[in-house]
Amino acid sequence: MEGLGLDQILVQNILRHIDVGVHVIDKDRRTIIYNEAMEKLEGLSAYQVLERDLLEIFPSLNENTSTLIKVLNTGEPIWDKTQTYTNFKGRGITSLNSTIPLTLNGDIVGALEIAKDITYLNRLSNKLMDLQCKLRENYYGKSGRGIRHYTFKDIIGESESIKRVIEVAMRAKDSPSSVLIYGETGTGKELFAQSIHYGGVRRDAPFIAQNCAAIPETLLEGILFGTEKGGFTGAVKREGIFEQANGGTLLLDEINSMSHGLQAKLLRVIQEEYIRRIGGTEDIPIDVRIIATTNEEPMESIEKGNLRADLYYRLNVIYLRIPPLRERREDIPVLSNYFIDKYNSLLGKNVVGIADDVLDKFNRYDWRGNVRELENVIESAMNYIADDKAYLTREDFVSFEYMNWGNKISSLSAMDSALPDYLDKIEANIIKEGLKKYNNNITRTAERLGITRQSLQYKMKKYEL
Repeated sequence: MEGLGLDQILVQNILRHIDVGVHVIDKDRRTIIYNEAMEKLEGLSAYQVLERDLLEIFPSLNENTSTLIKVLNTGEPIWDKTQTYTNFKGRGITSLNSTIPLTLNGDIVGALEIAKDITYLNRLSNKLMDLQCKLRENYYGKSGRGIRHYTFKDIIGESESIKRVIEVAMRAKDSPSSVLIYGETGTGKELFAQSIHYGGVRRDAPFIAQNCAAIPETLLEGILFGTEKGGFTGAVKREGIFEQANGGTLLLDEINSMSHGLQAKLLRVIQEEYIRRIGGTEDIPIDVRIIATTNEEPMESIEKGNLRADLYYRLNVIYLRIPPLRERREDIPVLSNYFIDKYNSLLGKNVVGIADDVLDKFNRYDWRGNVRELENVIESAMNYIADDKAYLTREDFVSFEYMNWGNKISSLSAMDSALPDYLDKIEANIIKEGLKKYNNNITRTAERLGITRQSLQYKMKKYEL
């Protein structure tokens, strides 16, 4: 490296060791930089690519489909573009690219592309869509077998708080209006969504669920709206889940994880009631009821910038807030007995119930994982319990040392409730004092507390202030 400046040495080492692909072409479309990450991504060696025309190396591309050449010709950058293509060896590649023009004295002298390999994600997306099609075919009679679905009778609880939510959900089952369900992880959001669908007039139509946090945005759009052959290199004609759910219900789980750009497209589809596949020109009418869920309080999501306000107001026609288990502690014995019966059947056990001291601990535990955590705790104990025991005792919960069966919680004895409830009381008192100080002026109180008016109004309703 004799004769090189420090800045040149740094650039060379960054290019060599960075974990994203870097590809630079000059104004004649010849490759001048091609790093190791790009070699791995495209299955080529630098010596096969450098100083050669781009289209010679990637014959499946042309001046219209190559992001590098398009940026070179237009001078306009392209951000987060999915591109599927093959190299001259026939290897298929799907990458997520950001491409920018390189200028010198106002003239375009080349283009730089930064690429991430998402080939495996593209394959996963295709498998998911194919699987959903097969599940739909199975459900509608090709194999004569149905998939498992839940109804209101599967929602267990006797507390007033859960009964109120069930009552609202049952009134909503025959409505075509959108539903927004808020609940912490493990509270049973999909259970309510399926109950609304299978208890209503759309029960014989498709119910399709999609977790918006599980799939990258670039692939989620194709899953939602479908693709047309030629929409991008490697694209095939395939309907999306909006079309698959036509006439039925589409559950969009963790809607607050969806990007703002995709949220805007979703809003348009809900309002206009038609979709257009990626790469397509035809407007396809759809009749789909949307149920969206979020594990974050909607107003907080809006405040953080995770959820568009206009989409929230469009979805929030019918709103369900599923109470966490700590707010419905009287349901803990009922749920525990339900899970005991369930795992008696599955595991061939004959357990009658739970020891009183264990139930007492259950009633004081905060259940961060909610009903799902309670079920896991019961299932684990049912696996450990001896065949001749009739009641679950502390000794059977060997996998859950974090529940602190001993005296470790004695330092909390001054608290009259679990930590989340205790903190709620503190927050409610602070808000009450603020409203009193500012004569119930919501705007001034919200400003003093450092929250939005909507968040304050939500908390006032929550604490019945």
